[in-house]
Amino acid sequence: MKKILLIALFGLFSFASFSQTTIVFHQSNLPFVGVNYQFGERFIPEFRLGTDSYLESMSAELVANYIFKKNDRFEFYGGGGLRVGSFDGIVIPVGLNIYPFEQKDFGFHIEGAPIIGFNDDSLFRGSFGLRYRFSKN
Repeated sequence: MKKILLIALFGLFSFASFSQTTIVFHQSNLPFVGVNYQFGERFIPEFRLGTDSYLESMSAELVANYIFKKNDRFEFYGGGGLRVGSFDGIVIPVGLNIYPFEQKDFGFHIEGAPIIGFNDDSLFRGSFGLRYRFSKN
């Protein structure tokens, strides 16, 4: 599992170095970091890795988000995906990306995500954090 996660992470970073990508940090009771790449104007797949945990209990998520409403200051999105690791299940994120500064590469976000576990357990994760978009060249 560790090797697969490392290969996927390095693959995403090498793919991301040639395109517009965003890195994010979510703070919550289940904190995580993510890397995403925006296809077109609305579709954003994201790979996420749990933080603040031992490598043996690390979790990973792969989500596909869609931007429903967008202007120059914010993006409202929702999506779905899978989570594996410490709490396996389906994750349904809904959130808001906020870009309050003139230059739109740095911003903030808030997200709520029910996680429906495969073992009849479910929880609701709320998070907030920082995002950085690498500019298109």
